[in-house]
Amino acid sequence: CEQGAEQNLYTGRRKFMTNIGALILAAGKSSRMGKPKLLLPFKGAPIVTHAVSLAIRNQLHPIVCVTGGYEGEVKHVLARFGENATIHYNPDYESGMASSLKEGIHALQGKVDAVIIFLGDQPLVPNKVIQTIIQEYKANKEKGVKIVRPIYNQQIGHPILFDSGLFHEFEALHGDEGGKGIIQQYKDYLKLIHFPNSDWGIDIDTPEEYLTLLKRNDGI
Repeated sequence: CEQGAEQNLYTGRRKFMTNIGALILAAGKSSRMGKPKLLLPFKGAPIVTHAVSLAIRNQLHPIVCVTGGYEGEVKHVLARFGENATIHYNPDYESGMASSLKEGIHALQGKVDAVIIFLGDQPLVPNKVIQTIIQEYKANKEKGVKIVRPIYNQQIGHPILFDSGLFHEFEALHGDEGGKGIIQQYKDYLKLIHFPNSDWGIDIDTPEEYLTLLKRNDGI
């Protein structure tokens, strides 16, 4: 009888726990950079490793990294994280971001209550952003919030949290379409969080943007 009571108590606790995973998009061809931008050094480590480290520090689980272009090189630098991150190769990565999003969502289906989707080329996002996204989701999900997105000095940005109840919507994405259409469709369930620091939203696509990033090396 006591064992049954303990099991019911455990089940009750599990019912109120929220498991949030991470999906890190690292499948781009870096065509505008001319070389694999995710492997460029920043603060002593390849750019892509910063997003993974950020997810680990904030106890997101599981962490799924979707690779595509330069798959071997990206996989090699992510190997340092061992079992903390799983790597999924998207063979259709050249068709655009939608295929990588679907690859990652499939890997997380049934394992999480929500996912935070990171861009692999955004190394200036601090812990504060992730912690606030998580806090706002947990505080407002019972009120119907299904998406939480940051705004950096009036510019909408990433990473973005999606409730698992929206995972089916990713199946309709095609080409280079990201989650913009889903966000628009569910704008009444969207929570925006404002941050004053525009640097936190910087992503890297060109050599000029990479040089700008290096100039902000001590900007956090």
